[in-house]
Amino acid sequence: MEVKQFVGGIHVPHHKSFSEHKAIKEASVPAEIIIPLVQHTGVPNQPLVNVGDRVKAGQLIGATDKFVSAPVHASLSGTVTAVERRLCFTGEMVQSVVISVDRDQDKLELADVDLDKVTREEAIKAVREAGVVGMGGAAFPTAVKLSPPPDKKIDALLINGCECEPFLTCDHRIMVEQPEKLLRGVRLLMDILGVKHAYVCVEDNKPDAIEALRQKNKDPQIVLVKLPTKYPQGSEKHLVKAVLDREIPSGGLPFDVGTLIQNVGTCVAVYEAVKHRRPLIDRVVTVTGQNVRDPQNLLVKIGTPLSHLIAECGGIMQQPAKVVVGGPMTGKAQQTLEAPVVKGTTGVVVLPPDLALEDMDYRACVSCCRCVEHCPVMIYPNQISIYCEAGLVREAAYWNTMDCIECGICAYVCPSKRPIVQWVQLTKPLIRQLESERK
Repeated sequence: MEVKQFVGGIHVPHHKSFSEHKAIKEASVPAEIIIPLVQHTGVPNQPLVNVGDRVKAGQLIGATDKFVSAPVHASLSGTVTAVERRLCFTGEMVQSVVISVDRDQDKLELADVDLDKVTREEAIKAVREAGVVGMGGAAFPTAVKLSPPPDKKIDALLINGCECEPFLTCDHRIMVEQPEKLLRGVRLLMDILGVKHAYVCVEDNKPDAIEALRQKNKDPQIVLVKLPTKYPQGSEKHLVKAVLDREIPSGGLPFDVGTLIQNVGTCVAVYEAVKHRRPLIDRVVTVTGQNVRDPQNLLVKIGTPLSHLIAECGGIMQQPAKVVVGGPMTGKAQQTLEAPVVKGTTGVVVLPPDLALEDMDYRACVSCCRCVEHCPVMIYPNQISIYCEAGLVREAAYWNTMDCIECGICAYVCPSKRPIVQWVQLTKPLIRQLESERK
């Protein structure tokens, strides 16, 4: 099929060679895990355990009856030592369950369900009970995503295997090493949604992943799409435009144009949730960067401290280091390594001293318009940054700040080193508040 380019975007250095050929390795068990009760977009969970309780791996430890939410489970067996607020990778203090891990682990009990006999309602229930969320970073509850409004007819499923962020290779390795499980998850999602066409989308800098999927795919309704490598190709709006030539409207979502998007890791988690009733208690995380001794793709238990992962990869070579959770374009820089891995943690990038300290002495906009030239959603980051910096919320809203996808390109190309994305992130809640007051 013809693949269309999207407007804007940028070609960034990949830096994927550190880990793209490293097979997924199971990480060692930490002495303590920290399970935040909110690891998703939506309502936080309430704790279901108390200090002193012994829990088993896979046991439900946090839940709520609210629709937009996802329960959490113990990823390892052990004893609850605290239910308190702990540091999250976002820098926030989040109510968490702290578990001292047993040396001897209970075996996780799994089912073997006949997928041909599973109804749509049973499948969605299994996905919800397993606590599956979008594993590309957004962490939106998957069961909610699989239940679009009745007036939104979905006719195409897009599977996001682009992994366009520099350094990250966790999705790449899943496609190379687990193509059958991934494709079974895609078929299951198609059956849940009642769609006849699915498109597995992979950038052309992952030829081994494309070949692995091509060899294993025997379903004519699942189409493998090779896309040109360009950031942010994995953005929902740009994926829909490139593959289906449909444009998501301002303020809209993929289902507004008959489309639903899932990450490749999410597809595997959905398959395991429905087939084996396995809760989401681990995920693949890329630990990489110029400043980590032995970059790896690790299968990590949810709740594992970042410090344990970095030690698993040989530690940091030079201080001061800059550690980013997620990719360097959209991730969060860490002040400490106390935060745990959560369901949406795609990577831990360790950068060297010359990249460790941010230059906060940014300057005024020089009107070079580089940010406008490269903006993939065709807004004016230069103008938006001025209004956001000045706290002019109405003006920022007028210039379509809410359409910003926070890809980080504007800050990347800005010669004045203006922290445009951070200003946008601080201003968006103020715009939402302003809009709610108008209603």
